[in-house]
Amino acid sequence: MQASVLIVSKNRADSLKKTLLILENLIDTSNNEILVFLDGCTDSSIELKLVFPQVRWFESTKSLGASVARSKLYPNAKGKFLIGFDDDAHPLNADFIERIIKVFIKNPNVGIIAFEEIKGVFDSDDSAIKSSATNSIEFLTNEFIGCGFAIKKEAYEKTNGFPVWMDIYGEESCVAIEVLDKGYDIFYSNNIKVNHRIDKSKRKEAGKNYFRFGKQLEHTTYYFLVYYPSPLFRILKMYWHNFNKYALKDWCFFKMYFKTVFKVFVHTPKILKYRNSVEKSTLLKKSKLTPLKY
Repeated sequence: MQASVLIVSKNRADSLKKTLLILENLIDTSNNEILVFLDGCTDSSIELKLVFPQVRWFESTKSLGASVARSKLYPNAKGKFLIGFDDDAHPLNADFIERIIKVFIKNPNVGIIAFEEIKGVFDSDDSAIKSSATNSIEFLTNEFIGCGFAIKKEAYEKTNGFPVWMDIYGEESCVAIEVLDKGYDIFYSNNIKVNHRIDKSKRKEAGKNYFRFGKQLEHTTYYFLVYYPSPLFRILKMYWHNFNKYALKDWCFFKMYFKTVFKVFVHTPKILKYRNSVEKSTLLKKSKLTPLKY
């Protein structure tokens, strides 16, 4: 099996159906496969199993969270290359699998390829592509975005996979630092593009995302606790920054901040069971790499 395309979805049947229809027209399933994990869906997502019988379906009646769902889905992949998409994202290059393989062959030390994320709802894929840079941009980086990426199966299997100690927001960073610690590189290429079909105007209208703030604060704490040899200074610095930038200026952020502090205090003993600190040389390498622009 050449490549496995993996998607985790929760209660977004229409978005998932659109993504699968697009992939169905792009993928030769005689040598590639599509795997979907339905994470506690209560909408009509389960009905798509009849519409797309060529897809390998997995599901949980209880919502596990994106990271745990991925950790359960990815070991079932048979392909040499694992390609991750969000349920509301699709590739913009018809030959995206060939492009991915070409990058891995040309750069044997690359463990992960980060795609260019093009956000927005467009009239056509051509319109989406035209909104991005026309020149080729490629560089080594220290992160990848979950809506569109590829990872060598051999690299993924050398890590602990997507963490089971978080649910959503931050899981990509955990896989990224473990891949770097195993001696692989992460390679960004805008020659492989993914359209993340999010309505930017609606997101802007929705205003501040207090839930995301709390989750990111919580999971970044756990990230430092698990991976950093000496995490305390990093954690205190992060909390001081978020207190001044958010908690002091917004009552809802203030409440979420202290709710998260309490939650972290309670859960820290459990998180420390997963402690797997990386080499200091990995952190130095990570700090020198060009970060992605979100």
